[in-house]
Amino acid sequence: MSDIAVLINTAVAVLAAVVLIVRFKVNPVIALVIGSVYLGLAAGLGVEKTVKTITSGFGEIMVDVGLLIAFGVLMGSILNQTGAIRRLVENLLNTFGPKRLPYTMGLAIGTLLQSIFLDVLLVISAPLARKLAPRIGKLGTARMATAMAIALECGIVFTVPGVASLALAGLLNVPLGKMLLFGLLLVIPTIIISIAIMTFLFRRGFWNEAKDEDHTFVEEEDKEGEEEAYDGGAKPAPAAGLQPAGGKAANGTGLKTGSGTVAVVERETKQFPLLLLFAPLMTSLLLIGTGAILEILKIDAEWMKLLGEPVIALLIGLIGTCLVARSAVGQKRVEEAITVGFKESGQILILTGVGGSLAATVAAAGLGDILGGFFSASTVAPLLVVWAIAAVLHIAVGSVTLSAITAAGLLAPIAPAIGLDPVLLALAAGAGSLFMVHVTSNTFWLLQSLLGQSVRGALKSVTVGVSVASVVAILLILPMSLLF
Repeated sequence: MSDIAVLINTAVAVLAAVVLIVRFKVNPVIALVIGSVYLGLAAGLGVEKTVKTITSGFGEIMVDVGLLIAFGVLMGSILNQTGAIRRLVENLLNTFGPKRLPYTMGLAIGTLLQSIFLDVLLVISAPLARKLAPRIGKLGTARMATAMAIALECGIVFTVPGVASLALAGLLNVPLGKMLLFGLLLVIPTIIISIAIMTFLFRRGFWNEAKDEDHTFVEEEDKEGEEEAYDGGAKPAPAAGLQPAGGKAANGTGLKTGSGTVAVVERETKQFPLLLLFAPLMTSLLLIGTGAILEILKIDAEWMKLLGEPVIALLIGLIGTCLVARSAVGQKRVEEAITVGFKESGQILILTGVGGSLAATVAAAGLGDILGGFFSASTVAPLLVVWAIAAVLHIAVGSVTLSAITAAGLLAPIAPAIGLDPVLLALAAGAGSLFMVHVTSNTFWLLQSLLGQSVRGALKSVTVGVSVASVVAILLILPMSLLF
């Protein structure tokens, strides 16, 4: 088959998947499989090889990242049960003050909290951000909404164990430790610079409080104890699971009295230190990072190599998180969190695997050899191309993860041919997938409603804000490609 035919059939396969998702509301998993089947048959692979390529592509990426995604999501779900996120935001406010809160909260969400499923993290943190916005002063809603949007979206594509970053690392065979180090190098300045740019624009009249904020927004009643968490001078609310329910003391002891009634003797419940709650997750990331550094320095330490293996490191973190959470909120709450985590990780795993199927079919069709010839003289051009493809896909489909792994899969075969480090390709795909988060995105509507913005306001804080982050990220990645 000619090179032109391969290019045309690949474009048709991708566009067909987009049309099925956007126009006919077909589930992305089904649409991507249909696109893979078409491409395999049109490229002359035959029925048997097409099916084998699709299934093997799914299996190969699951081998690389299946357990990692599951362990990361489970840890996040358990941390959610402990109330650790609410307490972290409270500590950030007390430590850095309200003026710096958009930056500190953005960095916390974009780095440390990425083990938590995005929608869960958003639903938990957005009401807190809304409460804190007035304390920042003028433009509080605009700044907090933008910081939240940028941090949430950047975190899932750049920061291990964000689900999209894990998928990209597995798809492009990037060592997870390397993805962790390069991702942190990119996500921190991207968040800071992007929030600063948007703050500058807001202060120059880009935000109109009368039109961009939804003043008819009626905030629902918070759960018991949450009001106290940010009431000036009030005692922080207990972490989830430590609050007495139904008038009984948690950890109380029943004693019979002379009248036969039962009195409950309360034992003072101690709130677990925040550092202790996050210690297992931080230990996992430290082990992964240390393993990557030792590999770069070519230091051979077998025991550290074992502990630094991402699967082992995240398993250690998951076990530690379970033990700490069980002491904090009880075994029942931990089991409930694990059940929720399995439900959340299922859809992520299937979508990631199908993205691997499409990438494997694209490689088998020969697109890598064709594009390798086009980009053999430059490592910058493919990064811009993968960024642009991911951006276009995201505008059409509205899924950051889907657009990132699809774009990376299209150009994955050329990385070895032109000497391009696959981690740069992964970061470029992630950066492009951030462009134009708009009305097709569930995140857009959650941020719009939960932070009290009008649709016009959300188009500024979310769509423009995250698009700025997308451009900032690729501008930081390009010089990285010249250094590494």
